[in-house]
Amino acid sequence: MNAPPQAGSSRPVHRIAAIAISHHRLPLAPPFRASWDTRPRSHFDVTLVRVSTDTGLSGVGSGDLMLGFAGHEALFVGQDPLALERHHRVLSNIDFHYGRCWPLDLALWDLAGKILGVPCWKLLGGLCSHVRAYASCGTLRDPAAHADIAERYLAEGFAAMKLRFHRGDWRDDVRALEAVRARIGTRLELLVDCNQGWRMSWDTESAWSLKDALQVARELERLNVYWMEEPLHRADHAGMRALRAATDLRIAAGEMTRQLHELRDLISGGCVDVVQPDAALVGGLTGLRRIAILAQEHHLVFTPHTWTNGLGVTANAHLAAGLAGAPFLEFPYDPPEWDLARRDFPLREPLRVDAAGWIQLSDTPGMGYELDEARLRATQLA
Repeated sequence: MNAPPQAGSSRPVHRIAAIAISHHRLPLAPPFRASWDTRPRSHFDVTLVRVSTDTGLSGVGSGDLMLGFAGHEALFVGQDPLALERHHRVLSNIDFHYGRCWPLDLALWDLAGKILGVPCWKLLGGLCSHVRAYASCGTLRDPAAHADIAERYLAEGFAAMKLRFHRGDWRDDVRALEAVRARIGTRLELLVDCNQGWRMSWDTESAWSLKDALQVARELERLNVYWMEEPLHRADHAGMRALRAATDLRIAAGEMTRQLHELRDLISGGCVDVVQPDAALVGGLTGLRRIAILAQEHHLVFTPHTWTNGLGVTANAHLAAGLAGAPFLEFPYDPPEWDLARRDFPLREPLRVDAAGWIQLSDTPGMGYELDEARLRATQLA
């Protein structure tokens, strides 16, 4: 991809001309009460990164706030946009010194697909153009309400759903899970996010101990749960290994891991069965394709966490379909508090699943999404 054009080639030479970052805010009324956040969310913020070339093409990515990127534009302007490995190394250096600026990597992949005239899933490996979604809840409902939404997911074609734990007493969480299993039987695979891997900055609650997690695991085994996600603090590798050895459950982790070497250690250290980094938050697509291959070499499942917005979900879907062959991909969807209109407000059309619960990616060059420019102007922050 990065080879120079041959002599006599008619392919135009593209150079990065500009990088533009904008921030947008959608008011939420009623607020979204996320299970992992003790504060109701009255707005949803989205950061967009646009990379344009001197030939008039542009790529778009979204994810983290791009903190620390200001002043580093000159490291990219004038460069070949297809030098993805070179750009990844610069972004890794910025990550170390400043902040996570991986939305730029996603924008560069979108741009690369447009330059080369192919969708990103083909650039990433071309394994397939679709991945099955699991409906990912974000709220803590009473048991009957969780059972109701499970039936809705079934009717909409989903084959799996993820419930969140974080009610304070895990026994209350298990009761909600029991209600869902009693209502829908084995018609849905059930996944559980224990929300123990990390905390919001104001949340000082301690993570579970290994023995706490093992008690919960025994209950989840009884209820035939597909995986147990983030059951311990993200740094408790010894605990994860011990828990993985003590239970038949798949142990999943890595969603908010900051560095690729930490993901490498989760894999090589035998800590997990399911690896879950998000391309919008760590490594971009350039970095996570390494992790996806490493996970496959260790016979593990690679399936990204992807709780950002429709652009982030789409980028992770290209990776999961084109390279990883994931059994399921996270699809944030918990109506009415978290519906597609809220999640995907920057897009002209939200990312949807088909009647059988699959995300179908097209042959449109790049990521294949289109922005709703009018909505973006109306929601842009100064």
